[in-house]
Amino acid sequence: MQLKLFAMSKVKYIRVSTTEQNTGRQEVNANQFSKIYIDKTSGSVQFTERKEASKLISDIEAGAISEIHIASIDRLGRNIIDILTMVEYFNKRSINLFVENIGMFSLVDNKPNPSFKMIVSVLGNVAEMERINMLERQRQGIELAKAKGTYKGRLYGTRMSDEDLLNKYKAVVRELKSGQSLRRAAKLGGCSLGTAQKIQRLISL
Repeated sequence: MQLKLFAMSKVKYIRVSTTEQNTGRQEVNANQFSKIYIDKTSGSVQFTERKEASKLISDIEAGAISEIHIASIDRLGRNIIDILTMVEYFNKRSINLFVENIGMFSLVDNKPNPSFKMIVSVLGNVAEMERINMLERQRQGIELAKAKGTYKGRLYGTRMSDEDLLNKYKAVVRELKSGQSLRRAAKLGGCSLGTAQKIQRLISL
């Protein structure tokens, strides 16, 4: 579906975590939009670093979009800072963001909606906590598997290059560069504290 530049269109942004996930549920109202952007990537990946989200931003800068719909606020990210940063970006460009599961617009009469910001802040914090809890459960599962002798990690003797490490843990790189602690960066990025320390050494070179 082609988006006509400078037409000031209503679009939808969809994100699912893996290529195997079905986007059908988020596309039920697809015929209401001039264009749909679909990313299949983790919510921990910064919005501006996603392929389709980057195209959406380019269309915003070209003056082609007036309204964006998303199914839920965690489609923008799992980090409250990233979520609020994107909401502020949309507000400054008078882009009205509509979050379907709360039925609310970010702008009212072209001014920031204070109720929207309050609710989004709460939901964003919940999304972030859910991710931290998920990573903690994952860590506990690994520890349990190790104790049982059933854990299968990276093969002995294999080594990831520095470039591959930074690419794999972009979220950790982002958190550390923004001044977050090693422990927080490791939790949000889904890696061990030792890996976060190595990443910090690499980005400090």
